[in-house]
Amino acid sequence: MKEKFSLKDHLFNPEKVASLAESISHIYPEFDSSRFQKEVVEAFPTLELKQRIARIRDCLKKYLPADYKEAVSVILKALPPPLDEALTDNDFGDFIYAPYSDFVAYFGCSREHLAFSLAALKEITKRFSGEDAIRYFINAFPKETMAILTEWCSNTNYHVRRLCSEGTRPKLPWSQKINIDVAESLPILNHLYADRTRYVTRSVANHLNDIAKSQPDLALETLKIWRKSQKQTESEIAFITKHALRTLVKTGHNEALSLLGFGNSDNILISDLAYDNSVKIGAVLSFSFTITAQETKNVVIDYIVYFQSKQGKLSNKKVFKLKFFDILPNVPTVITKNHFFRSGMTTRQLYKGLHKLEIQINGAVLAVFEFDLV
Repeated sequence: MKEKFSLKDHLFNPEKVASLAESISHIYPEFDSSRFQKEVVEAFPTLELKQRIARIRDCLKKYLPADYKEAVSVILKALPPPLDEALTDNDFGDFIYAPYSDFVAYFGCSREHLAFSLAALKEITKRFSGEDAIRYFINAFPKETMAILTEWCSNTNYHVRRLCSEGTRPKLPWSQKINIDVAESLPILNHLYADRTRYVTRSVANHLNDIAKSQPDLALETLKIWRKSQKQTESEIAFITKHALRTLVKTGHNEALSLLGFGNSDNILISDLAYDNSVKIGAVLSFSFTITAQETKNVVIDYIVYFQSKQGKLSNKKVFKLKFFDILPNVPTVITKNHFFRSGMTTRQLYKGLHKLEIQINGAVLAVFEFDLV
């Protein structure tokens, strides 16, 4: 039987800890590498991913110099070379360096060490993103930190530039909430949307998607200004627009659909709807339908599944992407889909009983059916 993949063991394991300890020992001979490794690793079996980061951070505090600046100076000297600046995307770095930025955030987020700590994060983020750590400083010293991040938008290293957008996201996964208004990060985004590195512009798009969830009008108006400026290439601004509006598209927001070139659902017909009346947990639900339009249409098709709650109500729903395409007048197109109801998900508990599925085209629900999950 194939062993189940464990992300926390892949990212934080004895080999990774040994490598970290070795790099520190080269810089700081007094570092008790063996005791550090033993103390870190022996706790791993009971710790989740972020808890392992905190464990390494606390052990670093114990075995590095007691003085904060001296300890961080050791960390900075022990860093590997910066990530390859010749790359342009998907170069997140090695998670084993996450405890370094966590160390700075946890022990150095103070007025006394503010400038020193921010400068340290600037270096660490070139090896592994300091997006979580910077949020401690935004909350504690918003004016000073936002001023520094605005300055870093022009840094030559694209990992530093990305940090400015990613660290200020309103809904950054796995991270604490930041106590600034979403509009306060717009000067950063207004600079970085024109960046020539996809790693940066993807962050900008994700950031704007976060804003769209609470302030859709602000997100749409910002995109319109960017598109008119012509400071970004046509293909990249199209990518940013599509990525930034993905949540609004799922909710059928008319202006977002229009900005992406999708019209309304007028004169679009669904026929020949076929589906499974029941599906087992751990199996797939199959459904199909035919779509026909009386005129050329650029369409986006989503489907919305309404899940049973523990209380037996259809109160939980999730939107799934199905298809983008151009449909020609009076040319029927058959759409088929298999949706897997995987058992044992960590993100959603499945409950037996009646479920509902809606087919949404250009923001309008054009077909609905119900099925039993058994």
